[in-house]
Amino acid sequence: MDYVGIVLISHSPKVVEGIKDIIRQVIHEVPVELAGGTEEDEIGTSVDKILEATKRAHSVKGVLLLYDLGSAMMNAELAIELSNYDNIKVAKDVPLVEGAYVAAVESGMGKSLEDVLEAVNRV
Repeated sequence: MDYVGIVLISHSPKVVEGIKDIIRQVIHEVPVELAGGTEEDEIGTSVDKILEATKRAHSVKGVLLLYDLGSAMMNAELAIELSNYDNIKVAKDVPLVEGAYVAAVESGMGKSLEDVLEAVNRV
């Protein structure tokens, strides 16, 4: 079965690693990729890291990007523009931990990108 892939974007690599650990306690099949910190693993975000994580998480059902702070959203949107995919969405104004968990659960049930995004937006 194909699943909506999930990319977790944070200014801190440790934040997204911890969120993925929480998700993996109950959901194993859904692709969850990380784009935390800069290329030097400093605090910040990286369009290149987001693009690479998106490529790894991508499936025919698409990818949902979740982020922590506003500048991460800008880099997520730029990564979408630079990608070759048309089935990528950004979950805007969603709490990262709760949103990522709900996205993984919904994706694990085989739902579409639009359905996963709708569920996340209710968080």
